Amino acid sequence: MKYNLLGNTGVLISEIALGTMTFGGGNTWGIFGSLDEKEAGRLVDQALDAGVNLFDTANVYADGRSEEILGKVLKSKRHQAIIATKVRGRTGPGPNEIGLSRLHIIGQVEASLKRLGTDYIDLYQIHNPDQITDWEETMRALDDLVRSGKIRYIGSSNMRGWEIMKARGVSQLNGLHTFNRFS
Repeated sequence: MKYNLLGNTGVLISEIALGTMTFGGGNTWGIFGSLDEKEAGRLVDQALDAGVNLFDTANVYADGRSEEILGKVLKSKRHQAIIATKVRGRTGPGPNEIGLSRLHIIGQVEASLKRLGTDYIDLYQIHNPDQITDWEETMRALDDLVRSGKIRYIGSSNMRGWEIMKARGVSQLNGLHTFNRFS
């Protein structure tokens, strides 16, 4: 397996990640796949044996079931894994159960930690940008979570270059943790 740096952190991650959107299924998510715990466990073991150490999930995959399954199958192997999960998507019917507000982010970190059965998340990512929440609100919440030890690093997924640079600029201006640069 080849490894690359996670930004400028010094952490080595496998060039290949195991995405877990297929873990759990359910009514809406079954279209992507519906691996149960046993099947997912075999897949995770094969990935680890091949040198994969990066496992990608999200709080919304299979309505949280993906995180639950990944946490269970990695339980005794947690030290071998870099777990990446994401936040932003709708997690319930309420008006604040979506987005990148401090309220939603902190609530979702707690829920993800519980589902994953771990004390920390290695890489916590913004799944998609939020057009109504100020970047300072989002980046301060993420910074607080890094400082508390609940997440180790922050990142982004499905964002445009200018959005990443804006978030980095807000973070740098305010002395906050930010997304790492990739060469």
